[in-house]
Amino acid sequence: MALIKSLDIALGTVLEPFSLEDPLGNVLHSEALFGKGGFIIAVMCNHCPYSNAIWKRLITVADFAKKLDITTVAINPNIHPNYPEDSPSHMVDKIEEMGIDFPYLIDEHQRVVKSLGAVCTPDIFLFDAEQKLYYHGRLDDNWQDARSVKDEDLREAVMHLFSKQEAPSLQYPSQGCSIKWIETVLG
Repeated sequence: MALIKSLDIALGTVLEPFSLEDPLGNVLHSEALFGKGGFIIAVMCNHCPYSNAIWKRLITVADFAKKLDITTVAINPNIHPNYPEDSPSHMVDKIEEMGIDFPYLIDEHQRVVKSLGAVCTPDIFLFDAEQKLYYHGRLDDNWQDARSVKDEDLREAVMHLFSKQEAPSLQYPSQGCSIKWIETVLG
């Protein structure tokens, strides 16, 4: 798997509203999912080793953020015939396996991840209460080994946001597998 880094996206960028299905076919709308204090969007998938390495830690941060009225969703853009382990049925398996208690949504047409500027899995975004980008970066400083983590970047950003502080000045990019873009045939 080739390692790529997330793009540099201007803080303050406004989230475009979206509607996506969960793997059971329920349509969920970003406006209804948004927490009073903010919103974490984690672009994730099932097959990427970088995503798999951080799922448990992401769930822990999401549980922490939920207590601060900051909600979380994960979005899977890799609904692609070459990656059957990312199919909706396997997303259900991942939800059960990991105990994911926030929505894990399907971006089959990849419109939402494109609007975010996401390029890899994982790619993590934190929006403030006005739906403006507050943090875009890595979960923490060691994707491979949870025991070696020294800097919990997303958790720190959540605490800054909750405390009404300026966004962290140092925001390191996420890194992971490229999103498996679907070729669109024009015609």
